[in-house]
Amino acid sequence: MGAADDDSPEVPWEVLRSRARAMTERSYAPYSGVRVGAAGITDDGSVVEGCNVENASMGIGTCAEVNLCGAMVGTGGRHLVALAVVAGDGAPIIPCGRCRQFLHEFGGSQLLVDTEYGILTLGELLPHPFGPDDVGARAG
Repeated sequence: MGAADDDSPEVPWEVLRSRARAMTERSYAPYSGVRVGAAGITDDGSVVEGCNVENASMGIGTCAEVNLCGAMVGTGGRHLVALAVVAGDGAPIIPCGRCRQFLHEFGGSQLLVDTEYGILTLGELLPHPFGPDDVGARAG
């Protein structure tokens, strides 16, 4: 069903899943109890990680995917090619709508995402993203 086979040789999916599961242990989720970890690989082969960080003000917490992108940018990376996101039980969890939009900035529509439905592209999860061209078209 998805964009790529689960055992795609160019993406180390088991490594990404394992690193994402490990990140759930670093999650700060005292309010929802939902621990989320993410691990991605960049176009230069670097692995980046993130976990969710909640806040008592609920609406200002950050998702694992957003923190992963921040870690990537902070270490000089700019482009994700593959991503695994898991919940505290170790099972894949699909990025929320906000995260899909955020991930589009750093991975584009071809970003491969590990999901419970198989490997899908971000374009399949977010078919009509808002992007840099939309900002330029509206300026002025």
